[in-house]
Amino acid sequence: MDIASLSLLIVVAMAGLLMLGVPLAFVSGAIAVVLAFAHFGTGGLFIIGSRTAEFVSSFALVAVPMFVLMASVMERSGVARDLYRAFHVWAGKTGGGVAVITTVVAVILGATTGIIGGEIVLLGLIALPQMLKLGYDKTLAIGTITAGGSLGTMIPPSIILIFYGIAAEVSISHLFLATVMPGLLLAGLYIVYILLRCRLNPALGPPVDAAEQQMPLAEKLILLKGVALPLLVAAGVLVSIYAGFASITESAAVGVAGAILAAWVRGAFSLEMLRGALIQALRTCGMVFWLVFGTNALIGVYNVLGGIAFAKGLLGGISSEPAVILLVMIGVFILLGFFIDWIGILFLTMPIFLPTLQTLGYDPIWFGIVFNLSMQIAYLTPPFGPACFYLKGAAPPDVSLNDIFQAQWPFVGLQLIGLALVAVFPQIALWLPRLVYG
Repeated sequence: MDIASLSLLIVVAMAGLLMLGVPLAFVSGAIAVVLAFAHFGTGGLFIIGSRTAEFVSSFALVAVPMFVLMASVMERSGVARDLYRAFHVWAGKTGGGVAVITTVVAVILGATTGIIGGEIVLLGLIALPQMLKLGYDKTLAIGTITAGGSLGTMIPPSIILIFYGIAAEVSISHLFLATVMPGLLLAGLYIVYILLRCRLNPALGPPVDAAEQQMPLAEKLILLKGVALPLLVAAGVLVSIYAGFASITESAAVGVAGAILAAWVRGAFSLEMLRGALIQALRTCGMVFWLVFGTNALIGVYNVLGGIAFAKGLLGGISSEPAVILLVMIGVFILLGFFIDWIGILFLTMPIFLPTLQTLGYDPIWFGIVFNLSMQIAYLTPPFGPACFYLKGAAPPDVSLNDIFQAQWPFVGLQLIGLALVAVFPQIALWLPRLVYG
């Protein structure tokens, strides 16, 4: 069978198995095993083993479970609840103020997690009932939480960028710096949208209760102590990296230590809490790593069969204009995001896209941020839309999945604007890394 027919067969097999509900990790892994055995016999299975061994030998990979554990400890210790309460009382009489505060809190939580699941569930439990109680428009409240909670991967430390850095063989610390401005840009777009909509129609986002508006300034300042712990944890991670005290992996360990210390200071630390955080981190990492193993194995076998060279030639034959090829790549990211997880998209596309990208002269650091922004859209778009399902698990019973899906589209539009700005003006992403590293 020629490589074109084989490529089509792989796509059809993956689509069929995914529609049957088979997890992507087992779909890609099973196809890799069948291809390796059919073409090379039992010896072909060594390709899969060597690809997996090569991947897990990356020292930077240790940062992933450490950052996930940091997020689990922060979530279970109640530090994030203190953070929301500290900011919530400052919303005042501003229309949409609670939604704006929710977005600000999401940014700060993003600096202490790097993953979106826990952040969206947390905001769904804390912020959504508060906004609905105040009479917020349901669509605006839901969209604020799913879009704001998804910012966890745009604010360093970002699990997505760790895996991208490993796949693209570029500096993860450079990627962390490059995502700061685009992440803040997205948050800024959300805030401007919320304020404009509530200015045009104040009923969409009523102010906080009168009792909270009248809270003495001294009490509001006391509540701000809840901001200190998560900010110190985030600062400890980032300063340890960029001051040269620690590598990415070592800074992840600093983050875990900081999260445990923050839980202890708050009086929430216990062996039971730590045990629960460890189990949650193991489950999350187990899911992610199985996805990586399966897709990495499939790409390894496909490469040996000549598939990567075929796909690169196909991509290069689309157009001689680099901008057109870039648009196709982004379109592929967004299209795949409707159906599969970011980790599958990353490892299925990057072996094909990255060599082409280098030929076109694009910066791989900037492209990593473009990919990350594309995954922001994937988080919100049904039918896959993981952010929607995370929120459904935490939302009140009267919030249906259809309500959640409908609330995403205005924020998807804002994400497309942010993606377009970074694609057209790469300096938005590259300015900070070049300022720090030259």
